[in-house]
Amino acid sequence: MSTNWMRPSWLTARNWPALLALAACAGALPAAHAETEIVCLIEPSLEVNVGTPVDGVLEVVNVDRGDAVRAGQLLARLNTSVEAAAVDFQAAKSEFGARKVARNQDLNARKLISDHDLDEMTTEQKLAELELRQRKEVLNLRSIVSPVDGVVVDRYRSKGDLVKQERIFRIVQIDPLHVETILPASYFGRVRPGQSHTVRPQLSAGSFKAQVSHVDKVIDPASGTFRVRLILPNPKSSVPSGQRCSVHF
Repeated sequence: MSTNWMRPSWLTARNWPALLALAACAGALPAAHAETEIVCLIEPSLEVNVGTPVDGVLEVVNVDRGDAVRAGQLLARLNTSVEAAAVDFQAAKSEFGARKVARNQDLNARKLISDHDLDEMTTEQKLAELELRQRKEVLNLRSIVSPVDGVVVDRYRSKGDLVKQERIFRIVQIDPLHVETILPASYFGRVRPGQSHTVRPQLSAGSFKAQVSHVDKVIDPASGTFRVRLILPNPKSSVPSGQRCSVHF
């Protein structure tokens, strides 16, 4: 995924010329002091490729393309039989160590065993607890959860597939949305972060208020333009991403 403003995920060799073309289709670039509507693109605010850092066989797949997901939701799980057995074994070993220490603390209080022997037992029990924690973390790596609230737009693997540290889902966050646009250099300095402007999506009825979040600090010399990003709240997911729009400056 990419959240770098200087290289946003939507800005590819394909999308940048397309946005310039949209601006050209909308008419000549506006004069420095004219209020006008500028074409824009509505994009997801975040795109993440979700996968697993370990190899294994997909045992459970809970979501498919188009499903809405919440942060922390279990999306899929690899086979965990070996790792779960290792956790159970280490848990039993840790519990036995705790009981052994408890028994020998009383003997140490009565001077029947040395402090050195009790310290050795206590250290072994702590090491067993740490190893149990490590094995639980290894087990958790086999559960694939969503890092964000969003929508699954691609699922690359199915139940029973062997995966090798690869992506399994692509998820986009559509609340809020990003409104990406370009402005002529004559607008440089007039548009600032924090300003609110009206956005009119092409496929959605009505208009919405969006707030400027980023303004390029560099003007593209080839086109004489700079990029602007606005944040558009979308709590009910009523505005689909990927559509063209216009924004009033």
